[in-house]
Amino acid sequence: MLSTTETADARGPQAPDAGSAPLSPTDRTRLRRGRHKQRADRAELYALLDEGLFCHLGVVVDGAPRVLPTAYGRVGDTLYLHGSTGARSLDTGGEVCVAVTLVDGLVLARSAFHHSVNHRSAVVYGRPRVVDDEDERTAGLRALTEQVAPGRWDAVRVPTRKEMAATRVLALSLAEASVKVRTGPPVDDEEDLALDVWAGVVPVRSVFGEPEPDPLLREGIGVPRHIAEHRSP
Repeated sequence: MLSTTETADARGPQAPDAGSAPLSPTDRTRLRRGRHKQRADRAELYALLDEGLFCHLGVVVDGAPRVLPTAYGRVGDTLYLHGSTGARSLDTGGEVCVAVTLVDGLVLARSAFHHSVNHRSAVVYGRPRVVDDEDERTAGLRALTEQVAPGRWDAVRVPTRKEMAATRVLALSLAEASVKVRTGPPVDDEEDLALDVWAGVVPVRSVFGEPEPDPLLREGIGVPRHIAEHRSP
């Protein structure tokens, strides 16, 4: 995945973080089961979001739930999302839920019941606001672009006025969020430990492959440094 050690400049203008303020559980974010998996460190939330590439946005449209996979970007304690100005799902004015999940391993137990997945997940609740300020809109779109490939914003053509007019940017506060982390080996029942069944963890990681040039790319344009440096080995 993308490095979580990028400098603030790589993601564009940074708003002040909530710092070391812990994540305060609410009725919606408090885990009812597996409470030991819940994390209160806001830095873990930021690191998880910065490592992810895609989120799932849950909204209610005409009384029916919808889950939309979409890109995002973080600036300080704000998550930025975008979509077309004609997208009805962004016109609800109500609350939304955003989820980001990173899979770290397959947990294979001796019994089917105790199989699990090592993962890190973040869930954010809130009422997003439409960003009208042009400077903030630009910062939000930069964050979205940098989330995909740090350094990309300064290497490409910036959006035109027409493109900006057709793009809606939403800002969602990270004030109400939760982080859940599952690590370690399977937890089998004691009587199952004597079974002749392999058990353990199969690590999972995302890697970047060799960049594939656009068939219409002009000759002589090589892979830029900001892309080559962020490919996984």
